Amino acid sequence: MPAPDMPPVVRRFTREDRAAGRRISAEAFGMPAGGPAPAADEQWPLPGEHHWGSFDGAVLAGQMIAKDFHSWWAGSLVPTIGIAGVTVAAEYRGRGLVEDLFRASLADARDRGGVVSTLFPSAPGIYRSFGYELIGGFDTVRVPTAVAARVPSGEGTRIRRAGPDDVPALRGLYETWAATQSGPLSRRGTTFTGSDQHHLDRFTGVSVVENPSGAVLGYAAWRRGPQEDGALEVAELVALDRHAYRTLWHSLGSHASVMPSLHLKTSGADPARLLLPTTDWDLIGRQDYMLRVDDVPGAFAARRLRGYADLTFAVAGDRLGVLDGTYRLAVEGEESRCEQVPSSTPADAGTFTPQGLALAWSGVQNCATLRMLGHLDGGGPQTDAVLDRLLTGPQVQIRNHF
Repeated sequence: MPAPDMPPVVRRFTREDRAAGRRISAEAFGMPAGGPAPAADEQWPLPGEHHWGSFDGAVLAGQMIAKDFHSWWAGSLVPTIGIAGVTVAAEYRGRGLVEDLFRASLADARDRGGVVSTLFPSAPGIYRSFGYELIGGFDTVRVPTAVAARVPSGEGTRIRRAGPDDVPALRGLYETWAATQSGPLSRRGTTFTGSDQHHLDRFTGVSVVENPSGAVLGYAAWRRGPQEDGALEVAELVALDRHAYRTLWHSLGSHASVMPSLHLKTSGADPARLLLPTTDWDLIGRQDYMLRVDDVPGAFAARRLRGYADLTFAVAGDRLGVLDGTYRLAVEGEESRCEQVPSSTPADAGTFTPQGLALAWSGVQNCATLRMLGHLDGGGPQTDAVLDRLLTGPQVQIRNHF
């Protein structure tokens, strides 16, 4: 008698698996399936990338990439895993392969210190079942360049084109801005290792605003597409004060005679909008962003919550079997500690779903809304008020796609 079918085996990719990975990526995302084989001396995987595959014998049935990042949450750097390239071949869909890939990749990520994971979903419902929830988006907005041109240049500023020697200052300015926000990736570490010249070569130009003493106050990275497209692509617009924002808007508006509109990559309530003289800010594209808390004690400790609190909460319903349990959170000053405690849940402790925990931890929804959605049960108003006070922070801002 023939042997019964064996379930696919999840393991790390090897260099020899890459061609098969390109083929099933082409099925899912329309990416080129061919291309030259990697050179023997080509670095692979790239620093900070971990490729996983589900193999039915020699056949690649599914794949996933986990990328090592850190993200900023109100002044705290949180170890973050970016999930990308989730693909299952058509013949293997509906057989639970994505769950096995998540189990393997996230377990490995926890061993490396990852405490939350994020992704850009093609189908949010699939990822909700694994404890992910929508917390924000990476948007594209359209602004008429004539409107930008009406913004007067800022006082005490000058603008010029960036050179390679400016890139360290631009990286530092981005980190200064990102540290005050919730959600943007830090651009430090192994996944951001390109040269200073490579950073500039990705754009038609990077315009830098500085004060009379030469301190960099802001920058805009932009690409000029073909004339027939009629839009100036602004990949990033970041500044540390209103005068720099005004000067950057005015400079971008100088393209009005040949580019009727600009397309700006942005997220959340971008303060750059508040410098425009009209309401022209049309959303023309959005890439949703989801988050899962994957290590409850580690995630709360990494956020370094501020205040004073001692409370207990629980999590139930994690499909991956990692989060369920009861936890004690203690916050004193600028230090927060979280630990799992015996499973008997006190009467005043609320129980989160994994999705509810993601929404609460990221500060996106308050406890009243989570109760309304069925993501928080039990507990009471006093604990809810403490959690809301501890976790509320800046709006989520996303500035990188992966």
